Amino acid sequence: MDSGLGRKLALLAMMVVGITLLIWAGVHNARDRRQAQQAEDDKKNMQVRMVSEEKQASGEAGDGTEANLTGKPAPPFTLVDLDGRKVSLAQFKGKPVMVNFWATWCGPCKLEMPWLEEFHKRYDAQGLVILGVTSDEVPKTLVASTVKKLGVTYPILLTDGKVEKPYGGVEGLPESFYVDRTGTVLMETAGIHDGEGGKDEIEANIKKLIASGGR
Repeated sequence: MDSGLGRKLALLAMMVVGITLLIWAGVHNARDRRQAQQAEDDKKNMQVRMVSEEKQASGEAGDGTEANLTGKPAPPFTLVDLDGRKVSLAQFKGKPVMVNFWATWCGPCKLEMPWLEEFHKRYDAQGLVILGVTSDEVPKTLVASTVKKLGVTYPILLTDGKVEKPYGGVEGLPESFYVDRTGTVLMETAGIHDGEGGKDEIEANIKKLIASGGR
């Protein structure tokens, strides 16, 4: 074999090996970053749940507020959405509303939200309103990028640091409140972090909410 051709083949082989190693390293680094982020999300979720369980064991509700709102008027709120517009719960009276508390660090929330987007589109014609309320005080740009990545188009409202208290402190996320057409909480669910709120269960709750004529 010509020595020049041999050197070219050897160089080509080295380049292929080098590129393969770079791709391999990139894939593994990306996987390690995902695992680290998931571990951090799980840690935060566990901390939130431990605080919630401690308060429940001592007979406390989140922030000193009665947590069970089923059958009671939904606490009113007015918050700002990602476009800077004020949105109030009261403006949706007469419609079935799902108020979903979530956070950018919450892994179960990010699993659940694409389902909610699907239901938002499926039941929009039946009047369903889904309001996603952030429970972490982070830059709006982080909330917006998270929402965009998840493909969510239903209204996302930014916490004012006070909205959680009348809803029982919202110690575990995600947490949802189903508000009927009269403004009464039909039911509340703790979310998939407690083994509740699978996709089918959420849809069944939405159907009950839509079918409810109020009290």
